[in-house]
Amino acid sequence: MVAAATADDAAVFRLSDDRAVVATVDFFAPIVDDPYAFGAIAAANAMSDVYAMGAQPLLALNLVAWPRDPAILELLGETLRGGSDTAARAGALVVGGHSIDDPEPKYGMVVIGEVRPDKVITNAGARPGDVLVLTKPIGTGILSTALKRGALDDGGMAEAVRVMTELNAGALQAVREVEAAVHAMTDVTGFGVLGHLRNLLRASGVSARLVAHRVPLLGGARELAVQDVVPGGTRRNLEAAARFTRFASGADPVVPLLLADAQTSGGLLIAAAADHADELVAALRRHATPAAAVIGEVVAGNGTIEVL
Repeated sequence: MVAAATADDAAVFRLSDDRAVVATVDFFAPIVDDPYAFGAIAAANAMSDVYAMGAQPLLALNLVAWPRDPAILELLGETLRGGSDTAARAGALVVGGHSIDDPEPKYGMVVIGEVRPDKVITNAGARPGDVLVLTKPIGTGILSTALKRGALDDGGMAEAVRVMTELNAGALQAVREVEAAVHAMTDVTGFGVLGHLRNLLRASGVSARLVAHRVPLLGGARELAVQDVVPGGTRRNLEAAARFTRFASGADPVVPLLLADAQTSGGLLIAAAADHADELVAALRRHATPAAAVIGEVVAGNGTIEVL
């Protein structure tokens, strides 16, 4: 039902008239110092792709690349525990996995979910006139880089860790309350808001207009971006976005970096009918995060983004 052509979040395969399986995989190197938090973030990040398709996670397989150094190997147990606890919160079972020896630790999951075929939400249904709603604040890439560079301590990272370990299950529950009004959905991860919005727009055959000051930010993200504490992935995202994004003249020069910031375990980006925007945001704030906000609108076009 869904394959790679539209750059959607996961593959979807119909098993029967009322069952479809959803499959995805994601893993990465540590972005925080605490091994338990790293495992929890990695698991929530992998499961986010299943939620973005409108599905419920069922099963997970651990993916582990880890050095044999005993001092580092002993941290693996805490990382796996963080992943297992997050899977349990999602109602999914960790049923196995695979490990290899690697000088740089990496962890993630294959996640298998299930959804009714008529309940699949792809990135290809946005329509002119829809509003764009983001469910989590952005800035995790910048904050994680600040932590690695010693420009931020664990206390300053606490809000970002809370956001990254938060499952998008509540956001999907809110979407189901107004599902007839939801036309397309994706999650915001490594390509940033601009990159993932671009995929949704291209798949849907439309364009978008974003209002920069409406995009929710994690505390400290803007200040760190002003200080040029920005990951390489964010800069590469911005270079790619230059082909399809136009920023308003006189715009705050830090806005492009924030909108291109490479996220980990970010929120859902939803295109929904404008007359249900208030109802959707209210549901999201009940079930998910108080940061949920309308950040723009879908307009006719061919995949471009205008940032005001």
